[in-house]
Amino acid sequence: MNESGIALYRTMYMIRSAEKSIQAHYGEDEMKTPMHMSMGEEAIAAGVCHALKPEDQILGSYRSHGIYVAKTQETDRFFAEMYGKASGTSKGKAGSMHLVAPEAGLVCTSAIVGSSIPVALGFAFSNKRFKNGRMTAVFFGDGAIDEGVFWESLNFACLQKLPILFICEDNGFAVHSPTHARHGYDSIADIARKFNCNVLQSDSSDAEQICKLTKDAIKLIRDNERPAFLYLKYYRYLEHVGIGEDFKAGYRSKDEFEQWLKVDPVRLQREKVLRTMGEDRISVLEKGIDEQIESSRMRAKNAAFPDAHTAFEDVCI
Repeated sequence: MNESGIALYRTMYMIRSAEKSIQAHYGEDEMKTPMHMSMGEEAIAAGVCHALKPEDQILGSYRSHGIYVAKTQETDRFFAEMYGKASGTSKGKAGSMHLVAPEAGLVCTSAIVGSSIPVALGFAFSNKRFKNGRMTAVFFGDGAIDEGVFWESLNFACLQKLPILFICEDNGFAVHSPTHARHGYDSIADIARKFNCNVLQSDSSDAEQICKLTKDAIKLIRDNERPAFLYLKYYRYLEHVGIGEDFKAGYRSKDEFEQWLKVDPVRLQREKVLRTMGEDRISVLEKGIDEQIESSRMRAKNAAFPDAHTAFEDVCI
């Protein structure tokens, strides 16, 4: 197992551990922000971000935890924002859906479906104009495909030959609506291929495969000066908004979840790492991450709330 494989596992385990901590403590009612959890999605966040350079930029949607941890590798400011504290990513005023870390290349995440796509387009356009070599990647769910702004942005990116990765994370649902109830066509990837862009797709939950696919996409962008559309499948383990299961809601079955659980991304990568690291070493790695998560959470829990006068700072009124 090379260092890259270990790094991917470390990232995925950190994402999973952070969200398990949220699950365990959200009921205490001190984290006031709605939660859109990333469990099941970790291979995409880790694989794509691992393929990017530190100076490359990413933007995302409200399902933001995975890409935040993958790009920043930090959890102190993350948990502070969950608890609404002044030391959070947005001084405690934005919550889970609006995470930022510009110093690490995370421009923003947004609660409005598809809204980060045109913003990413602007960053890619700027990068091309300034010839700084930066890549921009924007993450969104398959529900964002139903927004006109996605197609307008893809079209403009193709016309201007922008250095941008459109990353569609398809979990088969837009909230509770399945794909077949929303799309009058069979394949998102086939539609995207009608545009002058590079289209790559995978159903894999293997982070190493996704990392390689992303590197291939970046190389194509640089070689043929066309944007790339990555179409990636995964399964959302938890309810759309919240920290629990929703298999009794009637729109999906637990059997489907159990089939995806057989290829759980964190477990798959752990099994790979285990072959060379051994159980003792991997347990030490996991223990260190768990301790980091708990330390970050407790630090956030005990941190100060922002002063009342800061409510009107950093906003346009």
